[in-house]
Amino acid sequence: MKRILLLLLMMQSVLLGSVTARRVLYIGDSITDGGWGRSGGSAQASKDRVHWDLNHVYGHSYMLFCAAYYQSQWPDAEWQFWNRGISGNTLFQMADRWQEDALDLKPDVISILIGTNDVGAYLDECKKNGRTFSAEGFDYSRWEQKYRHLLDTTRMVLPKAEMVLCTPFVGKSKERERQTIADSLAQIVRLIASDYKAVLVPYDNMFAELQKNEPCKNYWIWDGIHPTAAGHQRMAEPVSRRDDNR
Repeated sequence: MKRILLLLLMMQSVLLGSVTARRVLYIGDSITDGGWGRSGGSAQASKDRVHWDLNHVYGHSYMLFCAAYYQSQWPDAEWQFWNRGISGNTLFQMADRWQEDALDLKPDVISILIGTNDVGAYLDECKKNGRTFSAEGFDYSRWEQKYRHLLDTTRMVLPKAEMVLCTPFVGKSKERERQTIADSLAQIVRLIASDYKAVLVPYDNMFAELQKNEPCKNYWIWDGIHPTAAGHQRMAEPVSRRDDNR
């Protein structure tokens, strides 16, 4: 767990590389979304959400905790944060909106957490076509190529943007095949982070450690996919602990 915290703290060092006019984007699926912009938990497009209501502009995920910490600690630093998680999104759906929801915002830091719904989409496809749901049948190569293409595109348009890549995860209550695919996608993210010299946030390892001794069933991830409030706090916790670990 100490090693995981050290890796997570690397993300905070990226954010604090400058405390002046830092533009930070969190993008992904429902784990990031948290109902921001009064979406009601739907897959409503970013352009159709409410952007002026500061009670709801960040949603209620770990992203809110991170933004709240920096903006409260450095109120004069001109921080700007965006939540662009969209509930239900796969990597490929996120890629379709990358221009509007990522590149057009011109962020200095981009945090990506995606992958859980790609596993779910594959499961649904197998059920629809009467195929056996197996980890071997997932197209890992296509997924990796799309992820790398997003980063290559970002590098061309925003060459100075720093990338923070978060590993996807599922709760221990999910079936073995789903866990195997999610673990494989997490390993791909690790490889990509290394190749692109991005900051890696190993949420899969963090939740695996937390769930070994959780106080009650589904304490950290309530439905096998979405973290509880406690889980979201742990995802953002290195932010609040940073001052104690300098």
